[in-house]
Amino acid sequence: MNRPLSSSLWLLVATALLVAALLPFDGTISQWAQGLPGGVVTFNERITDFGTFAWMIYGSGSIVIIAYILNQVGRTATFSSKTRTAWRLGLYFLLTIGSASIVVHLAKLVIGRARPELFSEYGSRSISFLSGHDWVFQSFPSGHSAAVGAFFGAFSMLAPRLRFLFALGALSIGISRVVVGAHYPSDVAAGLLVGLWTALMAAFLFARKNWLFRLDDKAWPRPKSNIDASQL
Repeated sequence: MNRPLSSSLWLLVATALLVAALLPFDGTISQWAQGLPGGVVTFNERITDFGTFAWMIYGSGSIVIIAYILNQVGRTATFSSKTRTAWRLGLYFLLTIGSASIVVHLAKLVIGRARPELFSEYGSRSISFLSGHDWVFQSFPSGHSAAVGAFFGAFSMLAPRLRFLFALGALSIGISRVVVGAHYPSDVAAGLLVGLWTALMAAFLFARKNWLFRLDDKAWPRPKSNIDASQL
């Protein structure tokens, strides 16, 4: 079995197991989190919208366009090399975050899980398949969590030594979605893993083209030696 396929299956199994483990406690944890002290809730309200797809996609797209134009007009090999790297970085983030957005929004429409604000009426396990575009039935998976999972997942692939910090950032935004009452814990877990999956699959794709990543002797994508955290 090739590495991308085995990685996909591993993440799918991990997602299913984690979601299944959290489901029995979703309602209890959600209600408890929303009842935390006002200062905690306010802090989470302030950081939660960092995990929106829009600014990440627009930002990545802008980097791609600007770097591509600069690369085309660059007059020196060094300048051209730097802008080409910037173009590929922007493209990597755009592909990762855009793919996560597509996957998660399709899943929301198909699954149709009621959000925590409907807990008293529907409980935490209400599913309404193909519920359309009604926001209150688009709880699973969490879009904000998928966005930060993709965003920080991409950074963790590019700068592996800082993965703990990137994971902490993604978890902080994911937890905030539970605290503000927008999602259940299992929604967040699924969203984060969807984002991580797209970051990993995009890294495999780029490694095949020798862009930003290379495949090591175990056929795993590693950042090329000229890419480090100081250049991101």
